[in-house]
Amino acid sequence: MISFFDSWFPFIYLYVIGGFFFLVGLIISIKSGSLNMKNPRHRKWFWILIFGLFFFLTLHAFLIIAALYW
Repeated sequence: MISFFDSWFPFIYLYVIGGFFFLVGLIISIKSGSLNMKNPRHRKWFWILIFGLFFFLTLHAFLIIAALYW
C-alpha cells in the first residue's frame, strides 16, 4: 500500500502552497486595478478562475482515490 506521504501529501502541498500563490495573484490583480470586479466580463473571468481551481482540485483528488482504491 502506498503511504500517505507518497499519495496525499503532494496533493495537499500542491493545493495549499499553489492555492496561496493563486490567491495572492488574484489579490494583487484586484488591488492593482487590472481585475476590476465592477466590470461584468472581469467578474465572469474571476469566477472561471475560481471554478477552474476547484475543478482541477476535485479531479486530482478523484484520480488519486481511483489509483489507490480501484
